[in-house]
Amino acid sequence: MSEKNSAPVVPRSFLSVFVLLVSCFALWGLLNNMTDNLVPAFQRIFTMDQSRAGLVQVAFYGAYAVLAIFAAVLAEEFSYRKGVLIGLAIYISGALLYIPACIAQSFDIYFIAIFIVAGGCSLLETTCNPYVLSLGDESTAVRRLNFAQMFNPVGSMVGIVLAQQLILSHLNPATAEERALMPPEQLKGIIDQELFWVCAPYVGLCAIAAGIWLFFLFKRGGERRADARSWAHVGAALAFSIVPMTALYFIAPGMNKIVWVLCGTAGPIVYVALVRDYRAMLATLLRTPRYWTGVIAQFFYVGVQIAAWTWMNAYCQKELGVTPAQGAIYYTIAITTFIVCRWVATFLMKYFDPARMMAVFAAAAIAFTFGVIYLPTKVLFTVGALPFSANVICLILMSAAMSLMFPTIYGMALGGLDEKAVKLGASGLIMSILGGAILTPWMADIIGNNSSVWCKMTAAFPAVWDENLKLSQMSLRASFFVPVICFAVVLAYAVAFRGRRK
Repeated sequence: MSEKNSAPVVPRSFLSVFVLLVSCFALWGLLNNMTDNLVPAFQRIFTMDQSRAGLVQVAFYGAYAVLAIFAAVLAEEFSYRKGVLIGLAIYISGALLYIPACIAQSFDIYFIAIFIVAGGCSLLETTCNPYVLSLGDESTAVRRLNFAQMFNPVGSMVGIVLAQQLILSHLNPATAEERALMPPEQLKGIIDQELFWVCAPYVGLCAIAAGIWLFFLFKRGGERRADARSWAHVGAALAFSIVPMTALYFIAPGMNKIVWVLCGTAGPIVYVALVRDYRAMLATLLRTPRYWTGVIAQFFYVGVQIAAWTWMNAYCQKELGVTPAQGAIYYTIAITTFIVCRWVATFLMKYFDPARMMAVFAAAAIAFTFGVIYLPTKVLFTVGALPFSANVICLILMSAAMSLMFPTIYGMALGGLDEKAVKLGASGLIMSILGGAILTPWMADIIGNNSSVWCKMTAAFPAVWDENLKLSQMSLRASFFVPVICFAVVLAYAVAFRGRRK
């Protein structure tokens, strides 16, 4: 038996820093899950179809992909502390932009604000994880990070509650048809009130973010002074990340936003290819199939998680006839199931190979998704005022099956990598969050199109168009073939690399 490690998980000298970093974990978890609920909110407020409302996720998860490499360069050339400072400052700037968006009643300004908020989250997520690892003895680093990550799902739950209580519950019940018949002044008053409650939580969180920012501003020590070379690398990485996107946004305002995001991700990759040190790291990563196929698997996993959760509310509204606020309760149940199963799966990994477990979970997810597509909407039981049917239960169980996928893919992809390439490799896995920006609109396109080729496989269900939700039962169910494809990719990755280190 090995000697028991007596090193503290968090030394006293780092305790205050650790506590404030933990709050950052909770903050981006809160924002991730609160943003999911902006899709049904904006669809109702601005009377828009699923595809345009889905641009919320394009902005949010597109920003993660665009700024991940910049965050890695920032941490490499400067320090983790400065990465946290810049990430928080970007979040505060984006959240404050919600105010003019509310006054102007402009979805386009909200799109930019959401992108900036998510950019701050991208920097925080890329920086805080290794920062926590550095706060103490290396032998307790993994335990320290796992403890910090416990607070991310806590933030997620808070985000769901805030969205339900402050945003969705304040949506006016008027349907799209009723809003179209309202006098302009009456409609403007309703939208003003709804958008106020969209702004309130995001702007209110600025006070907490500002407090954390001030703490890290004055918490200095142990950092090397950045030289001209470091400033040049960071400045160039930032320019390659945002200048092309900004120029395209104003030069071609009508450009498809997914194409816009993809153009934005190209800039940082070009930067890496041009700089010798980073180019060598990239070459190492591309020579490792376990890594680059892991990035692909993570792309599809994040895509299915975001897409399924985004359209979960609409599915419950259509299938069970519940309100958006009630739909958020099913989402809360799904997230709770996700969190519980993640902890159970983490415990079971002491006894079972993680890759084999992920293969089983992915196969189960495919089965549950077919239940979402084909099982009838027959209420089996009611809890309080909430009805439950077999297909909605399968929708909730999809979250249980997804629970171990992100950290397992992350660990498998980085396993066995050269230490010099790990930081850039981690940014690549953060960039794969782009899947949420691409697959969510793909589902939206199927949802909003009764003539989609996918609808041929759900033709047995009614094609009657719902003008309020902008979908039919046939098209809504057909859209869940996208998750089937995504889970199949995760299953293939788990099977291909089970038990392998390279």
